Amino acid sequence: MSTGSTNETQMIIITGMSGAGKTVAIQSFEDLGFFCVDNLPPTLLPKFLELMRESESKMNRVALVMDLRGREFFDSLFKALDDLAETSWVAPQVLFLDADDATLVRRYKETRRFHPLAKKGLPLEGIKLERELLEELKGRAQLIYNTSNLKPKELREKILEEFSTNKKTTFTVNVMSFGFKHGIPIDADLVFDVRFLPNPHYIDHMRPKTGLDEGVSTYVLKWNETHKFLEKVLDLLSFMLPHYKREGKAQLIIAIGCTGGQHRSVALAEQIAKHFSGDYHTRVTHRDIDKRKGQSS
Repeated sequence: MSTGSTNETQMIIITGMSGAGKTVAIQSFEDLGFFCVDNLPPTLLPKFLELMRESESKMNRVALVMDLRGREFFDSLFKALDDLAETSWVAPQVLFLDADDATLVRRYKETRRFHPLAKKGLPLEGIKLERELLEELKGRAQLIYNTSNLKPKELREKILEEFSTNKKTTFTVNVMSFGFKHGIPIDADLVFDVRFLPNPHYIDHMRPKTGLDEGVSTYVLKWNETHKFLEKVLDLLSFMLPHYKREGKAQLIIAIGCTGGQHRSVALAEQIAKHFSGDYHTRVTHRDIDKRKGQSS
């Protein structure tokens, strides 16, 4: 992969056939830390380049989806690509996503969507028209991925392998503590309820503290039921995490909940994150730790 010199901004222009996987592609670049813009009209590319210059290197890896719909868009894009070729600070690459007609027709039938170029006709009519319009642009692409036989996770893995700076797939284990009285996190993948464990809230000197305090953590972790819970949940997660990673997930959010989100869930979230920190990129957050200290947790 050519990323240019260290002074160049890497720009990936994602385009290709509708239904070939542009949504999966832009999500994959976002996971890699690229600044991403979906469906940017080529006519706005010069203005976008000005914004990039003004960002003072804060946007040095950019991915843009250009979902073209008309001849005027193609003319604008070709001119923009010609102008980019003359710059010394941007290293543009065109990633063209393609698939055979039968695959594209099947995908449109599965999603029950109209083809954007044949909203009143058959999907195949729009596919053939789009293929003709995109022929010249495909010829200018540095990378062409045929996704006919690729599952979404396989396309994602292909992009991660090609464009990741460290050539490692990014998989993050996020462990979050929370309080059920404040609501279950809507973005959690797995939720564990630890309200059955002995509660430090009822110990007067522990009530205003949190699970980050050594005394509270020691209290939460000393019970046999806590040891048994950790043993079982760590065994379960040890089995599940490699499968989630293999499936192509960028991150897994494990939520540990007690009543208020200050004592039990905090102490256990810290323990779980620490356990997996040697094998995965691990983060721990405590959503409700600062909400009204002293409440039941």
